[in-house]
Amino acid sequence: MPHPKRKHSKTRRDKRRTHDKIEKPTLAKCPATGAIHVYHRAYYVDGDLYYKGKLVMSKTGE
Repeated sequence: MPHPKRKHSKTRRDKRRTHDKIEKPTLAKCPATGAIHVYHRAYYVDGDLYYKGKLVMSKTGE
């Protein structure tokens, strides 16, 4: 297995790792139900499935 010929500096290592960070997801508030949800994701409110503020699937299956 190959090994580096010279040691990489801490600065070089840290430059590579600048983008390896955890970011908080962007949250939105539904205009129809007032529920907090993640953007571009369907979400449940009282058993009903909503997406972009519209009812996609109700609990009764209608």
